[in-house]
Amino acid sequence: MNDYPQGIWDATEYFEHLTATNRLAKREGFTFCRVSGLDGFEEALENMQHSTALVCVSDIANGYTELNNTPRTRRVKTVFFAMRHKIDDMRARNTCMDTMREVFRQFMSKLILEKTKLENHCIYLDPRISFNEIDRYFFSGCACAFFQVAVDVFTDLRLNPDEWE
Repeated sequence: MNDYPQGIWDATEYFEHLTATNRLAKREGFTFCRVSGLDGFEEALENMQHSTALVCVSDIANGYTELNNTPRTRRVKTVFFAMRHKIDDMRARNTCMDTMREVFRQFMSKLILEKTKLENHCIYLDPRISFNEIDRYFFSGCACAFFQVAVDVFTDLRLNPDEWE
């Protein structure tokens, strides 16, 4: 998990490992899955018949290439949390949100250590990671939240004549 070939950090693998090794996530029954944006997330929610909670990493990454000074490419990965609760039970929903907030905090306590390792390989995590709670009407009977991790890596933009006719 600490191999970073060509400045690449595998966020999916990283959060899958955190889900599998975090005591709170295991105790609360969080299952890891891969999704493709919110559409894929809805499919994952359908699979909650076998799980009460999910950590999902989207395989879609938004980003851009910065051309100024030191050229770099930014990729933004989205991680979703979901926990089932009794429909229309706001107390249960709040308990789920508290659990997801704590899982997020614990994930960040590991990510801050990973950030230092990544910087040794010229991979930089944006230090600001927001936890966003999804409106209660997003999916009935399920508390949902997400956060995004932005990763910057150096991009070699030197012109290579062999790439052109």
